[in-house]
Amino acid sequence: MFAFRSLCFAVPLTLAVTGCTSVPLKEGGTLTSYSNLGVPKGTFGKRRLYVDGRHLATVKTVSIVPTAYSFSAASRIKSEADRSLVSNALDRALCVALSDKYQMVSTGQPADLTIRSVVTDIVPTNKAMAGVATAVTVGTGFVLPVSVPRLPFGLGGLAIEAEAVDGGGAQSAAMVWARGANSIQNNPRVSEVGDAYGLASKFASDFSRMLISGKEPKGLSLSLPSRQRMQSWLGGKPKYSACDAFGRAPGLVGVVAAKYGAPPEWTDKKPKPLMTH
Repeated sequence: MFAFRSLCFAVPLTLAVTGCTSVPLKEGGTLTSYSNLGVPKGTFGKRRLYVDGRHLATVKTVSIVPTAYSFSAASRIKSEADRSLVSNALDRALCVALSDKYQMVSTGQPADLTIRSVVTDIVPTNKAMAGVATAVTVGTGFVLPVSVPRLPFGLGGLAIEAEAVDGGGAQSAAMVWARGANSIQNNPRVSEVGDAYGLASKFASDFSRMLISGKEPKGLSLSLPSRQRMQSWLGGKPKYSACDAFGRAPGLVGVVAAKYGAPPEWTDKKPKPLMTH
């Protein structure tokens, strides 16, 4: 019995140590300036950042330009629909989070601050390995005291650079960010962008926390989510209509689907077509 319990502990520990994809920071040449960025920091992922807290304290309105891809990043994911899933997830999470402090306005409308993000690298998830990992993780949950973490093979990753500029084009904040999926925190999903889809929200969390606080985000956020954020997370109407341009969150249905490895497109609520009249 002791040997069995030791094995149950040792397997997750080993996977936790080795099961992580390394994604280097990558400059895409799209930021107004890189000279203000600090040194690389981070444990699970890496980031370099710059933030002008004094200017951000005066900001009232914010707009988000839909996330773009560098040529090299776009070439790694052939499906435009898959690329849109990742960019929409990023912009949606960013818009909802920033709604806690700022008034969000539609792209192209006058705003105190405009956010531009570019995916500079993306490591595709191996769909076959994701399927195997899901079967192992879910299956062991029925026969062992705890589920075995995700198998550390075929993990995906994401690298992004983003900046916030004022009406005159001056940079108020910027971040170069990279992170790979790991066996503990990222559920396997049978999609080339299964990991990138989840990591996009991780980036949005880091960037939005920096913009809201006006300083470098430290550690995990232990504060309870606001009412508007919970409503949006559950798939409800966002606080500002500008966020509807990026679709609605899949909510609890998405959580269940992710647990069983379903591709994100099965539950992601796509943006409604814009009215042209």
